[in-house]
Amino acid sequence: MIKRQNEFTSDLRESMRGGNGVVELKNFASTEDMNNKGRMFGTITLKPGCSIGWHVHEKDSELFYILKGTAKYSDNGNEATVNAGDVTYCPAGTGHSIENIGDDNVELVALIVYA
Repeated sequence: MIKRQNEFTSDLRESMRGGNGVVELKNFASTEDMNNKGRMFGTITLKPGCSIGWHVHEKDSELFYILKGTAKYSDNGNEATVNAGDVTYCPAGTGHSIENIGDDNVELVALIVYA
């Protein structure tokens, strides 16, 4: 199966998880496409100053692969700067948040799989 980029669905979320601004999500695959083993595979775009607020992943894990930009990432309360090429991992039972701290958009690939 091949999915063309014009087939992807996009969603705008204001104050995502209590964060700032509007976050754009582009979904590459549905839960069914992932054999019901995950709930997201796609990109997230954070404009300057935008963020996804702190939240805990109870029954799933999330990975981010940073494609471009500079962000502040909270890894279970420990803050670090992440840049293009970095990968973050939030295992089930832990929490995270991410905020664009640069002048350009932050773009990342996100994958959420069930624990």
